[in-house]
Amino acid sequence: MTPSRRAVLLAAAGCLLTACGGTGYDGPVRRLAIASGERGGFYLAFAEQLAAVLNRVEPNLRAVAVPTQASVDNLRLLGTGEADLALTLADSAESATRGEPPFAQPAGLRALGRVYENYLQLVVRADGPVRDLAGLAGRTVSLGAAGSGSAVFGTRMLAAAGLSVRAEYLTLSAAVDGLRERRIDAFLWSGGVPTPAVAELAAGTAVRLVPLDGVLPALRAAYGPVYEQVRVPAGAYLGVGDLPTVGTPNLLVSAPSLPDDVAGAITRVLAGHATELVPEQAVGAQFLDVRTLIGTGRVPLHPGAAAAYRELHG
Repeated sequence: MTPSRRAVLLAAAGCLLTACGGTGYDGPVRRLAIASGERGGFYLAFAEQLAAVLNRVEPNLRAVAVPTQASVDNLRLLGTGEADLALTLADSAESATRGEPPFAQPAGLRALGRVYENYLQLVVRADGPVRDLAGLAGRTVSLGAAGSGSAVFGTRMLAAAGLSVRAEYLTLSAAVDGLRERRIDAFLWSGGVPTPAVAELAAGTAVRLVPLDGVLPALRAAYGPVYEQVRVPAGAYLGVGDLPTVGTPNLLVSAPSLPDDVAGAITRVLAGHATELVPEQAVGAQFLDVRTLIGTGRVPLHPGAAAAYRELHG
């Protein structure tokens, strides 16, 4: 465990030293570590806002967002008990439930809700040689940090497209620097649009996003409807026009052992405070939508979450 992650987890545990009454959850004071994502990305921004709202609305639930390498890392932290909640791409979650690579055995996951849409973003320099997905062949490409859902998707994408590249597994900040300094030819990122770190890159270095819709049929044939076509809106990044790419839902999940009353309280916050859970940089309605919260695909709803949704919507 990294020092920064250990510090955040210890801080979450330290919150247990004081208590005050809750407004919906009336159980004992407990900490909630939310495994999120890298700095500069939306996972962490969303988790920080969720923690802030939970701490205000449910004072007996002391939530802290934990920076991580994202989806796969988050699910492993959930499995070891180092996290209570995890943000994850739906494709990674489905692989975890079936014990498919990169997971060694099936994991019992329960979903609290589908919280927003992830956009798979393949970023290249505007003055570089890569114009389409086929142009990656033989080039140096970061598929995302080791332990990220982006890396899982990147491996699948290359296989579906029949491409061989010199793959690297860089954090978002390292990938941004690598592309800016021409040490890599492209990087893949999974997140909201615009992602702040990518927007900052585009403000100083002309970039382009490569359309990924061409590989979608092969991905859906292999992995099902967890992948869908979405569009990056024009102007999301400086100089980048409207284009199609691949999207996959992002889920908030827990272990089955999360108590029903805790799961229910979190779910009521998701449904009742949706407008407070949208990071400032988000474009349009890509984030939390109370109409689609229950659309968690092959990952079953937590019983406490299901009960809360029935209470709220019948």
